[in-house]
Parts: sequence; C-alpha cells; structure tokens
Amino acid sequence: MQFIHLDSIDDERVAAYTNLTEIQLRNKLEPSKGLFIAESPKVIDRALAANREPISLLVEEPWIEGMAGTFALIDNRWGTDIPVYVASPEQLKQLTGYRLHRGALAAMKRWPLPSVEEVCQGARRVAVMENIVDHTNVGALMRSAAALDVDAVLVTPSCGDPLYRRAARVSMGTVFQIPWTRIGGDDKHYWPFAGMQELHDLGFTTVAMALEDDSISLEELVRRLNNADDEKDHIDKLALIFGTEGDGLSHHTISRADLTVKIPMSHGVDSLNVAASSAVAFYSTAVR
Repeated sequence: MQFIHLDSIDDERVAAYTNLTEIQLRNKLEPSKGLFIAESPKVIDRALAANREPISLLVEEPWIEGMAGTFALIDNRWGTDIPVYVASPEQLKQLTGYRLHRGALAAMKRWPLPSVEEVCQGARRVAVMENIVDHTNVGALMRSAAALDVDAVLVTPSCGDPLYRRAARVSMGTVFQIPWTRIGGDDKHYWPFAGMQELHDLGFTTVAMALEDDSISLEELVRRLNNADDEKDHIDKLALIFGTEGDGLSHHTISRADLTVKIPMSHGVDSLNVAASSAVAFYSTAVR
C-alpha cells in the first residue's frame, strides 16, 4: 500500500469521499466505472472477499495497525500501488460531521449487475424491494435476507441503492454476499408490469406483503410452502414483495400478485416497519 498523510481533508485526491454525492458516484461512468463508498473495516473486508476492486482507502491514523491484514490482502490481490490516505480523527470528523468510530472508508469500483434470470437461477425464495427509499431499511433487509437464507434480492428501479454507504454499512457487508440485482434496471416503467410477468415466467409465486381484506395469513402461506408437492395449492418457488415506507405496495403490484399475505397484529398496531416485517417473513418461510 502507499500511505499518504493528508494535510487537509480538502485534498483533491480524496474528492470521492468529500465532494461527490453517492448519486454522482454511482452515475459517474456507471456501471462499469462508477464508484461506491464502503465504510468500516468489516464492510471493506466483505467487499474485498467478494472480489470488489478498491480504488483507494481513507483511514483514521489510529486504525492503521489494526488493518494490516486488509492492506496485505489488497497488496496480494491488486498490487501495492493503491493509495491509503491517512487522516486524523479530527479531519474525518470534518468530513462526516461525527466521529467515525469505524475508522475507515474505501472507494471501490462498481460492477455490471447480472440479469434477473442469472440471479434467480436455482433460487427457491427471493425478496423484492419495491421503492424502499430509506437506506437503513434497505441495508437491514439485505442483512436479514442473507442471515435467513433467502436466495436472492431484487431491487425495483425506484428503490434505494444497496451500495449506498449507509445501506452497505447497515447490512454489515452482506450486500456483497447475497446475490442481488435491479429488476428492470433503471427503467421505472418496468415494475410492476413487465417485472411481475418476468417473475411469473421464471416460475415464482408472487406474494405481496400487504394488509388487504383478502390477504391470507403468514401461517397459511407457510402451510402452502410445506405441504406435499402434489397439493393443488402447494408453492414451490416464492417471491416475497415488500413495499415502500408509509404507502406500502402500489395497487398495481397488489392486483398483479398471486397472493396477498399479512402478518397478524395485536394491540391495534396496523403494521410493522419493512425491516421488521421482512425479517419475520424470511424466518417464517425458511425451509426447515
């Protein structure tokens, strides 16, 4: 690694960390040469383990020694010319507005996302995030999906980016471990119309998670997943669809789904946060 101590956080060489928004990073020559920012040694290590290529790192000086293994891995895989910009905790606080307890950032290359068919090859259970815009919820759903053995995650065109810094950090780097892609790419008219049909063509039973009058219970969905293959209501391949904060799923999505499923509520609670509801659904529908 090439260690470069910064005199100022305004140094042009760290502009990717200081001057560009995440949307600008994503759109800069995207997809093959766009960037994303990974925050914290754990997230960086998981990205590297997934063979994501680093461009540079920005590290708090006290964390240098503890990241020796990360630097060695980069040297061995990508060569010794990748710069590590070293800053004081005070300098990084100017950058982030708060103390960066996780100690490190890395600018890394994006990669062309695979097709839906590629991501879903061999999958029996996938999740779809429809227009979820809060990066904390995006990251939490990715983490739950990875932890609870969901095979893949599909992100609609208007959904937040799983590679945004906060989303990747909340996911604890699992965004680099579970297969995912955008269904329809950036075509905002693709979902749910053509997108839902694509899932049907791939053999998935589409399940809208929504509190509708004709919704079946989560328990009933689990029964259909676990009954005999020759039962007429047996579900073989499942696509669980979760909606945006506040408004939930669009009526176009609900009307095109094969089933609508609800999680029973108590004490007058009308719904769960999408991060919580997805975790409940993933756990309940896991193959046992």
